Amino acid sequence: MSRDGGERRGPAEEVDKEEHLRERADSSGSAMEVEGSVRKRVRQNTPSPQNSLSSIASSPPRLVSVDELMETAHSMTNMALAHEIVLNGDFQLQKKPPPEHSLEKHVSDIVRKAFWDCLQTQLDEDPPTYNHAIVLLGEIKESLLLLLLPGHTRLRSVIEEALDLQLIAQEAQNGALDFPRLATFILDTMGSLCAPARDDDIARLRTVSGVVPLFREIFQVLELMKMDMANFTIQSLRPHLQEQAIEYERKKFQEFLNKQPNALEFTTRWLTEAAQELGGVGSEKTAAAATAAAATTGERVATSAVPGQEAITTPAPPSAIAVLNHAYATLLSWDHGSRSFPETVLMDQARLEDMQLRLWGLELLAAVLLVTVGAGGTAVSGLSAFAGRLKSTAVALLEGKHIRSPGIGDTLISVSEQMARELQSCLSEHGFPPLSSEAESFLIGQICSLNSEENAVIKLIESRVRAVMLGTLVVNSPQRGPQPLPGGLSPIRAELEPLQATFARLMAFNRAVFAPVYSDVLRRVHHGVGSAATGPSSSKE
Repeated sequence: MSRDGGERRGPAEEVDKEEHLRERADSSGSAMEVEGSVRKRVRQNTPSPQNSLSSIASSPPRLVSVDELMETAHSMTNMALAHEIVLNGDFQLQKKPPPEHSLEKHVSDIVRKAFWDCLQTQLDEDPPTYNHAIVLLGEIKESLLLLLLPGHTRLRSVIEEALDLQLIAQEAQNGALDFPRLATFILDTMGSLCAPARDDDIARLRTVSGVVPLFREIFQVLELMKMDMANFTIQSLRPHLQEQAIEYERKKFQEFLNKQPNALEFTTRWLTEAAQELGGVGSEKTAAAATAAAATTGERVATSAVPGQEAITTPAPPSAIAVLNHAYATLLSWDHGSRSFPETVLMDQARLEDMQLRLWGLELLAAVLLVTVGAGGTAVSGLSAFAGRLKSTAVALLEGKHIRSPGIGDTLISVSEQMARELQSCLSEHGFPPLSSEAESFLIGQICSLNSEENAVIKLIESRVRAVMLGTLVVNSPQRGPQPLPGGLSPIRAELEPLQATFARLMAFNRAVFAPVYSDVLRRVHHGVGSAATGPSSSKE
């Protein structure tokens, strides 16, 4: 980052140093976007008084001051930023300009123009008024000092001396202000501090004529350099955060629990529902879920038989691990539009929602390929080249689409017609008789019917994908390496495996952070305390 021989900044001594990172990037607006996003998610997932009426606490509620709420929001923002840095290796702060024709941009442009016009008017006076310009020089000085690393002691002294505002003010009063000299010093200093990617920007600044245009361009490049420094700090901070992330997030969340009423309402409801699905009786869906959980966790299955009747197989009561794994898997089928997300996985909601959309797209793709290859029968089932060509065509036609996409019915009409043409072409190339008009119409109808979530093929593929994703969460499995995929999922293996790895990594980290919380909630659920309206739990360690 620096070129003058100073030492680079090492990892922060304490995890809370990410707050300093936010301060460095605040002028870019990116940190504010992170904070606004987190506060919005926390606000949307905060239990409402109406939802809490059914579980009146035995002790009176504690009033929370506005300052405490602001402090909690600030703490959760830091937690979210640290979480993003740890889990997203590509995370960088970026400046997000307002939309092109938005009111925000229009107002911003007017204010900026008025600002620079005012400066130009002052400099055009006779004699010139330098008050405004000196203030801007002070801001440039502060920006340059912010970009320095701890080893830049000599350069810090040089900047303090060259941009001594009191001396500059005296020179301005005496008509001896040498602005070209100051500009040259500022540009040389920026050139020594900037990243190589900013060399062209510095060279461009040296060609700018006029005090006001140069001021304006200098501030723009300084903003970019601040962003570069913030992202460099992220890279330095990431290894240290990765070492301390679990304890840090657990500590921050505990602070949130201590101040936020009913802070675990949605988490308790989520785990309670998962336990009921695995431990309920008389539900075909529940029985299937329990059997799947028992299979993936290796738990024993109990059998009973009555003389003269077929033996009945029932899974043993699910363990806490099985319940938690099943709860994690339900996040991939979450109705984000109508259900509040559990508080303990709130930081990963956007990631999980994106994963859900991608899985929906893969499920639709797998269903289309399964139906098409099935229509061709044994004649095309072993033709790998055809399978690859068919997949490429379907991927192109279904790009960005999934089973719940608006207008998916119209898209599937085009897909079905193209799949029929591809299949007929393949049969012809390999000397097989073509599909009859009835068979072709049936194939087209089958593909078009995939626009319904209740379609048998869609439900089959979806259940198999969910079983695969659940299988990735098994801890300490004796079987390592790639697991065989259920039928119909082989064509999407390449796309599915990265999602499996990401899901397993996210949930393993979440389990490590919130294990005490989950243990407490599941213990209460097991003893019949948990319910859809269960109140808060502090889960103190």
